[in-house]
Amino acid sequence: MLRTVTFILCLTAIPAAARAQTSDGLFSDALSPSLANSIKSMHATVRRDLAEAAEAMPAGEYAFKPTPQVRSFAELVGHVINANYFFCSQAAGERMPNAINFEKAVSDKAALVKGMTDSLAYCDQVYAATTDANFADLVKLAGPGDHQTGRGAVLLFNTTHNNEHYGNIVVYMRLKGHVPPSSARVASK
Repeated sequence: MLRTVTFILCLTAIPAAARAQTSDGLFSDALSPSLANSIKSMHATVRRDLAEAAEAMPAGEYAFKPTPQVRSFAELVGHVINANYFFCSQAAGERMPNAINFEKAVSDKAALVKGMTDSLAYCDQVYAATTDANFADLVKLAGPGDHQTGRGAVLLFNTTHNNEHYGNIVVYMRLKGHVPPSSARVASK
């Protein structure tokens, strides 16, 4: 009897997991046979979350650190800005278009929100120019040696990095009593 109940519970849980949502729809809405279209869709979701979170956090809480050993909210946002410029310029085969170290040199909310918006807009252009035809084109990575990887791999890394740090941002916002943008969108549906 217990095995039958467990089996029935598993059968009802599987469809629920398959319907898992991103904040912008079902996961199946973000995925397609086209690698370029899939990464563009994933970028669009996390870019929205990052931009809205940077805007939503009150200026007085940009100095917040959950513990002394971690980045402040401002440093975390600055780190994401720097990484967006770095990874997207690598994917495009361009020099990094930004010389400001947003993580270390900027703590003002307005400047960081603008930096986030600008870095995401720069990445938008790189993602938009990515097609299935150039997804695997080799790009030289900055740093020592002659390391190369595919353009699409760099963009996958950027999206993964952004999602990782959006997860950090969610924790910071929750600790300060704020509802993260992705949660707010799902709750309003």
